[in-house]
Amino acid sequence: MLLLACHGEIPKFDVALFADTGREPAAVYKNVDRLRSYAEKFDIPVRTVSAGNIRDDSLDPAHRFVSMPLHVRNPDGTKGMARRQCTNEYKISPLKKAARELLGYPHPRRVPRGTYIEQAIGISTDEFTRAKDSGVRYLCNVFPLINLGWDRARCVDCLTEQGFGAPVKFACVGCPFHGNAGWRWIRDHDPDAWSNAVEFDKAIRNGYPPRQLTRTGTSWTLLPPPVLQAPMRSRPRCTSNVEAAADRHDQSGRRPRSRRMLAVVVSVRIRYYRRARHDSPGRA
Repeated sequence: MLLLACHGEIPKFDVALFADTGREPAAVYKNVDRLRSYAEKFDIPVRTVSAGNIRDDSLDPAHRFVSMPLHVRNPDGTKGMARRQCTNEYKISPLKKAARELLGYPHPRRVPRGTYIEQAIGISTDEFTRAKDSGVRYLCNVFPLINLGWDRARCVDCLTEQGFGAPVKFACVGCPFHGNAGWRWIRDHDPDAWSNAVEFDKAIRNGYPPRQLTRTGTSWTLLPPPVLQAPMRSRPRCTSNVEAAADRHDQSGRRPRSRRMLAVVVSVRIRYYRRARHDSPGRA
């Protein structure tokens, strides 16, 4: 989507925002740096916004709570999953904060009615159900890829044509929603991230209730054994944000929740609108 804006195929953005959790794969940061350098040639700055490092916060006893949806063992011995609040805390909230600053009305200043940012989010037609209202008056979400009728395959074709290839999916290294295929890809392609995830998995066992990153079947073991014992697939795993349909389910039969690169690099086009009250975007 950022490339489309650079080439004038969609309206140009004033700025592109990357919400960094502090735990993205190394290839993601490398790709963001490439996009930043490329977009600068077209006078589109790429800014990084962050609410902190999700790994450090999860291990910090002074942090208010662990927002990651970690697998837990309850006091009665049953297994469960913590609430998933990481997307809101480390992605959505920093982007909203940056939007207010771009408008010139940082919290707690009130944004005047009718003044808002048009925020373009790269959700493709494959996931059109994720295209939702921002929930606030000062952000009007638009979805250029859906308007163009582009699916994920077309996005990859565009990136390949521009020499960017197929980018690695934006997803925290220690995301509990990784399937076995995702863990194996990290193990085989990013050894430092794999070691980091294993150490994190060990560290969170000391909490109460006990927590862990992954649960395979009925086992309750450290991260390496169930992943390393999983059979490797005969064909290579798709490493881009566009995964083949056969890769969309892990061995447990559960469909991992998706995070797509174009949904994380949020490009913003600032427009100052003055509209009647009934025309204001977003919800009250």
